[in-house]
Amino acid sequence: MSTIPENTLLLCVDMQPAFVRAMAEGERVQKRCAFALAAAIGLGLPVAFTEQVPQKLGGTAPELLALAPGAPVWGKTAFSALGDDGIRDGLLRDRGIKHLLLCGLETPVCVYQTATAALAAEVGVTILTDAIGARRPGDAQVCLETLARAGAHLLPAETVFYALLHDVSHPFFRAYTQLVKSHG
Repeated sequence: MSTIPENTLLLCVDMQPAFVRAMAEGERVQKRCAFALAAAIGLGLPVAFTEQVPQKLGGTAPELLALAPGAPVWGKTAFSALGDDGIRDGLLRDRGIKHLLLCGLETPVCVYQTATAALAAEVGVTILTDAIGARRPGDAQVCLETLARAGAHLLPAETVFYALLHDVSHPFFRAYTQLVKSHG
């Protein structure tokens, strides 16, 4: 990938503090989501957020929202982000998104169902494996294996963003390597 596809979007799924606290490695997932958001913004990729029933569970972690000012934030009741007509239309029809990079929570529920729906809609999916989390890691592993068999790509965030950079001559390369160092 020598250029960034205009039809790729990073979707940060349900990174609400109530969920982050419920995950065994919630803090780590939030840090990796922050890395993915900063990398996507630096590369000029669009980003968006979903929130599961925000009126009851609260909004996305403010630290993450601050990394992408003005990015759309969609509240939802369906577990799949694409199960909501407004989000599905906002992503697929209005923005013409053909590939989703997914990070967030929770792998066996909202991430899984969003990825499955995207694949069914013939939208490519890459799950940033170091930027997702679950209460039960064994459940997450089974879901990721199923998604891989269905055609989703499972890769760590650094691998994906290095692939998008393609070459050290990319204008964002130096800033990206600093992001890699600062986000461990």
